Order: sequence, then C-alpha cells, then structure tokens
Amino acid sequence: MNEEQYSQITDALVDTGYIVIEDALDKVLIDKLYTLSQNEIQYKQAGISNTKNSHVDSTKRSDKTQWLDEDAGVTSKYLSFSDGLREYLNRSLYLGLTYYEAHFAIYDVGGFYEKHLDAFVGDENRVVTTLFYLNTQWSQSDEGEMIMYNMNGRELERITPRGGTLVVFLSDKFPHEVLVTKKKRHSIAGWFRADRR
Repeated sequence: MNEEQYSQITDALVDTGYIVIEDALDKVLIDKLYTLSQNEIQYKQAGISNTKNSHVDSTKRSDKTQWLDEDAGVTSKYLSFSDGLREYLNRSLYLGLTYYEAHFAIYDVGGFYEKHLDAFVGDENRVVTTLFYLNTQWSQSDEGEMIMYNMNGRELERITPRGGTLVVFLSDKFPHEVLVTKKKRHSIAGWFRADRR
C-alpha cells in the first residue's frame, strides 16, 4: 500500500467515516496470509464483551480467532502496512493512535456475528477498525457478507468478503454484522487504538 492509498483512506474517514477498497494489497501477500490463516492449531473461540470481562456466547458470534504477532515474514508485512497507515492517520488527523492489534478470524460453515459496535461512543480504546478478507475464491452464493449500518440502523453497504478487499471505518460509528456463511471464511480483523497496552 502506498501513500496515495493511505490518503484515500484518510479522506474517506473524514468524509463518510468508512471506505471499502478492493484489491488493496498484493495478491501474493493475500495468498500467503490465507495459507497462514489455515493453520488452526492456536485458534480459540471468540468472546464478546462490553467490559474487560470477555466471555464466549455462541448465540451472538461463532468465529474463532488467533492474534497476529510479528514473525519476520508474511505477518510482519501485513503489520508493516498497518503501522504505516497508523502513522499516516496520526500525521493527518491527529488521532493519537498508539498501537494496532489484529487477529485472524475464521467463520466455519454456518458461522455468523450479530450486529455490534467495535467501540462504545466516547471510549478512548478502539478508534479505527480494519477488516481484510483472505478468500480469493468467493461467490455471492457463498454468502457471509458483512452489513454496515449507520447509528440509526439504516443499512449502508453489504460487503462481499472476497480476498483482497479492505474495509476501514470509525469503530464507534458503524454497527455491523456478519451474515451466516455457506463457506469457510477467512479474514483479519484489526483495531487502531488510542489507549496504552
């Protein structure tokens, strides 16, 4: 990703609060991330929380996740792109983003995630959300779309989770949900945060 794309994202966050970019990163990198995401040994059932106490509730979400760490390889390349975006957003919008956290997310067939916000209004934790999809072979019949809403509950966009698509949005402004998927669905969810680790 280059400065022009960082600028495009920044402008969209100011204008509408979100952006969807197809073919955002190099296909070779996407394929390597997808391959890496298929090693499910360390995945855990994802929890939900509106406090610091997370708990598993499979009636609200059914994905499993594995946190990304620097690896001097493909993961580090993705995190380098993210860190470049963090620095650009801080320079341009003075958001005070202190770090980025991200995890692989897998939705098995039948998986879903009910409508939710990534951050509560006024909380200085998750400020900007990123979603990056890894399944390059995805058709409409596979379903599993993400729906974005405004704060009044009106549907804004229905996003097909096709590999290479990047979604970036303000974490406290856009409720969203993942519809039931008919195919195993791989992605990276990440958050730029303004708090300290």
